[in-house]
Amino acid sequence: MAAGGLLIQKGAVEGVSACFAGPRAASSVVKTVLIPASQRQGRLEPAGEWGSSVVILGMILLTTLFLGCGEKSEADPVAASPTAPPSREILPRRLSIRVAQVKIVPEKGKLDQNHLALMDVLEDIEREQGVDVVVTPECFLDGYVSTEKSVRKEDMLRYAIDSETSKYTLAVAEWARRNRAWLIYGCTRKVGEEAYNSALVFNREGTLVGSYDKLHLQSHDYKYTPGRHLDVFDSDFGRFGVMICADRRWPETTRTLAMKGARVVFNPTYGFHNDLNRAMMRTRAYENSIFIVFTHPSQALVTGPDGQIEQDTSDDTQDFAITTIDLSQVPSAGANRHIPDRRPEVYAR
Repeated sequence: MAAGGLLIQKGAVEGVSACFAGPRAASSVVKTVLIPASQRQGRLEPAGEWGSSVVILGMILLTTLFLGCGEKSEADPVAASPTAPPSREILPRRLSIRVAQVKIVPEKGKLDQNHLALMDVLEDIEREQGVDVVVTPECFLDGYVSTEKSVRKEDMLRYAIDSETSKYTLAVAEWARRNRAWLIYGCTRKVGEEAYNSALVFNREGTLVGSYDKLHLQSHDYKYTPGRHLDVFDSDFGRFGVMICADRRWPETTRTLAMKGARVVFNPTYGFHNDLNRAMMRTRAYENSIFIVFTHPSQALVTGPDGQIEQDTSDDTQDFAITTIDLSQVPSAGANRHIPDRRPEVYAR
């Protein structure tokens, strides 16, 4: 790229820009490190006294930048945070994904019936072809049976499944493998003598790559054991996170996932889905510059980085809704409109 009779040496700029998290830092390098036009074809030809000085200056700047590569400034508010975004972003191979949200009301405590209903919906989704992710509502398999007053905490294990060996998970895993799709599957998960409100995560190979357990428990949710982690998952479309229902009411949930590099958060739910929730989901997406896929038995809602609504349907005649999400709208960590300017040193702990 010509600049006042000089050329930017491509390899040098790429090497330096890799040391930075955001485009503003890379931009400053482009404006500073200039190489004489005589090196356009990679030849070290005489460029005159002035040109040689620029080369020397450029080499000094390059050396300084490389020595400082990867260091964090003490004044950097993001670096000061214990949950700062990963220093190296994984570049996704896909810039857009098609997400299918299952939108049917399951029966309380009837696992077999709910499983068959889900497989019917998955069969319909399969006809659509090219779906990248499928999300079910919260605890879809057992119909979120914990809301029933007749069901006690000690009864929850009757509705819990072993995520590795259950006939239900083996069936949905095979569907994910056959259709090369990710699947976020709501169920009650059994671990020893504990029951968790979980979302199982299957990848395109049908492999169970992890699970997320609901963190924030209130009321009937005390019948579950609370989760202990907020992990992100690496995928071919970048990092994503999962939260369940009420977790969305604590802003720390989505903020933590976003700071860990999530570009989209899948939100299986069974709670309220009114105008307040719509405003909340738009706000959570906007303040973190991410997409949120809110999946309720009676509503499919998707909100985006600018607070926009990408999908919002409560049509009872539809068993699922498909939305194409353009992940290129999600800014890189350094360009995020809010996270880099946080002030964690003054926040309450």
